[in-house]
Amino acid sequence: MVDGEAHHRHPVWAVVVAFCVGVGIVVQSRINGQLAVDVQDGLLAAVLSFTTGFVILLVIVASRRTTRHALVVELQAELRSRNLRWWHLLGGLGGATLVAGQGLAVPVLGLALFTVLVVAGNTGTAIGVDRAGIGPGIPRPVTGRRIAAALITTGAVALAVSGRVVLGDVAAWAIVLAVVAGAAIAVQPALNGQIAHRTGDALAATTVNFAVGTAALILALAAEHALGHGWTAPPMPWEQPVLWLGGPVGILFIVGATVVVKPLGVLLYGLLSIAGQLSMSLLLDLVLPTPGTVVTWQLITGVVLTGLAVAWAAQSPRAARTTRA
Repeated sequence: MVDGEAHHRHPVWAVVVAFCVGVGIVVQSRINGQLAVDVQDGLLAAVLSFTTGFVILLVIVASRRTTRHALVVELQAELRSRNLRWWHLLGGLGGATLVAGQGLAVPVLGLALFTVLVVAGNTGTAIGVDRAGIGPGIPRPVTGRRIAAALITTGAVALAVSGRVVLGDVAAWAIVLAVVAGAAIAVQPALNGQIAHRTGDALAATTVNFAVGTAALILALAAEHALGHGWTAPPMPWEQPVLWLGGPVGILFIVGATVVVKPLGVLLYGLLSIAGQLSMSLLLDLVLPTPGTVVTWQLITGVVLTGLAVAWAAQSPRAARTTRA
């Protein structure tokens, strides 16, 4: 089978957008992390972020006729014709699973180990998603180059955060949850991309994503509250406006991921996003460090190795052969 990547170069704009998605994820994580500290509940912070984004999208939908048509007419028609199945609508569960995992597993594993496990679950699943053709692009076969790029990227992330991993009594359930969260966010852009491709509107796919994710997180928050967990009221938007920007930032990178997954494939999109995350993390550690932050050689080396792995994965087989010759 010939790798579809051999027939065309990846669009530069798609590569840039995928990298910027990773940057956006880090920015949102920093915002939501501070909001979680203020309200003393990571799950509530996630609900506030998703809800804010969903409300903004509803305003956009109300003012944009093409998006309304895509949601009301095109989406219904595609579901009736079975070009889209009901499970294509569940992409928002990917983001919900990730933020839930952050709230439950990070206190047990630590952020560094959690990140490595998420990346491992993400890259491993992305190869299968590409092979199965779940996303809107052409199926991409499993090749040694793609597997190696995924392994190198996971190893690079492990090296980058190695100075921050604290090993103790690590619970098996937390490890499984972190890997599942990584797998879920690998499937997310493929499902959202299918909706965007079939309806012709990336904002329609993003709205479905936020609707499903918000509903799932509200249910999770209700269950947490029923178990007796309390929280603190969040600051008002006019008091600390930056803490309410997690939702708008999320809209931007979900739209971006939805658009680029078709030309890039899930694996390359994921690797570029990881490169963006590590690069932005390094920049924030240098410019706006949190208390106790130390920029280590492991982090810098991890960023460089990730970039090399992404560049290798982005090469078509024909280009790779020319380079070796």
